[in-house]
Amino acid sequence: MQIIVTFPTSKREELVDITERIREIVHEHGNGKELCALYARGATAAIMIQENWDPNIQIDVLKCLRDLAPRGKWLHDRVDGNADAHIKAGIVGPSEVIPIRDGELLLSTWQNIFFCEFDGPRSKREIVVTVV
Repeated sequence: MQIIVTFPTSKREELVDITERIREIVHEHGNGKELCALYARGATAAIMIQENWDPNIQIDVLKCLRDLAPRGKWLHDRVDGNADAHIKAGIVGPSEVIPIRDGELLLSTWQNIFFCEFDGPRSKREIVVTVV
């Protein structure tokens, strides 16, 4: 079973919590299934599993990535000014696979699923959700 989830983003860089939307999909389609694969479509986006209890984690993650790949100093910036977004997306990666049991994601108490926007805002971002 495969669904494409679309949504807008509102900032150049942000972590968008998509956990509840993915839970709904898995709850509806995941009974008898064992894995949920998530894939961010776009070369400047990623998927991350991270804590959502403390909002400082999101701030810290973005700051760390900004420190690792600062804006405006890369060769690709001469083309369209978003080389840092490509590098950040490559560091985090476009996908995650989460086990399923009895139609529920096996995330721990503190784990949430984030879509990582590194080149927004965008009117349309897509995640491919595959439940197998």
